[in-house]
Amino acid sequence: MEKAILNYENLQEMLDGFLREPKEFWDDFYTDRTKEIPFFKIKAPDENLVEYFNKGLAPKRVLELGCGPGRNAVYMALKGCKVDALDLSTNAIEWAKETAREEGVNIDFHCISLFDFKFQPHSYDFIYDCGLFHHLAPHRRLTYIEMLKKALKSDGYFGIVCFNTEGALDTSDWDIYKEGSLKGGIGYAEGRLKEVFINDFNIINFRKMKKITQPDHLFGEDFLWVSLMQVRN
Repeated sequence: MEKAILNYENLQEMLDGFLREPKEFWDDFYTDRTKEIPFFKIKAPDENLVEYFNKGLAPKRVLELGCGPGRNAVYMALKGCKVDALDLSTNAIEWAKETAREEGVNIDFHCISLFDFKFQPHSYDFIYDCGLFHHLAPHRRLTYIEMLKKALKSDGYFGIVCFNTEGALDTSDWDIYKEGSLKGGIGYAEGRLKEVFINDFNIINFRKMKKITQPDHLFGEDFLWVSLMQVRN
């Protein structure tokens, strides 16, 4: 017998069922490290993240959402940050741990959904998401925003890297559920992405990521948006 919808969490779980099981997908995604995926080929941090630090961002405690192979988490740890890094994929976390050992940094890696991660409220100076949000189902956005607001300090910052409409299709929320697929990720038009965050965050910086020709000490692809925001008080 199907579970009754008695609360908000039941509703979220029901809507999750319309889409693929994410852990299985991401474990498979990270199985073959030789795939032609841009960030599989380079250990360098995102060019925008380095820019934020160069311009004065100096968080003490950081949470990274969807850390993948760990290149951004390692960069922030090397900058002196205490880093918690999450990823749903066991294979991604193992890869990230190897990267951290190679670079000689200590990072607290957690193989867990961000919605199950337990943290002390208002304990992070900075939360960074490179590539998780555009794979997030529409019905999970509100919970995502609430998680950010609960985890960040009152003056905390949030950085995001997300598909623009050159990186993926601008699929409507309705069509995602009609077709039962995120189609490899949602490509956000500028207005659509800003609309998600504008009520809760001040948008400090918003632009396309710079295309970085490899090899280089930075990572960058112009089919992505990058933005730095600060919690509204």
